[in-house]
Amino acid sequence: MSDNIYVYILIMAGVSYAIRVLPLTLIRRQIRSRFLRSFLYYVPYVTLSVMTFPAILKATQHPVSGLLALAAGILAAWKGLGLFRVAVICCGVVLAAEFLLV
Repeated sequence: MSDNIYVYILIMAGVSYAIRVLPLTLIRRQIRSRFLRSFLYYVPYVTLSVMTFPAILKATQHPVSGLLALAAGILAAWKGLGLFRVAVICCGVVLAAEFLLV
């Protein structure tokens, strides 16, 4: 089993290297397609959202308090509040919801 770990590491390194090198070697000119450019523009935001959303719901004891904090954070950010104020509001909502749900 311990000998196979080196094979796994080499395969993972090859896949990671290929993901980074293939676009550089295959796409040599500027991308002109508006659809492809907009798709590539939003990939980092979607990836961050997909990683963050489940963590918001699972970080609290009750998923309902995480969902309430998410809604409060979205509303606070929509109103134009800064990051610190949004974080404080979300923490307060989680604290209040956890006390009420226990």
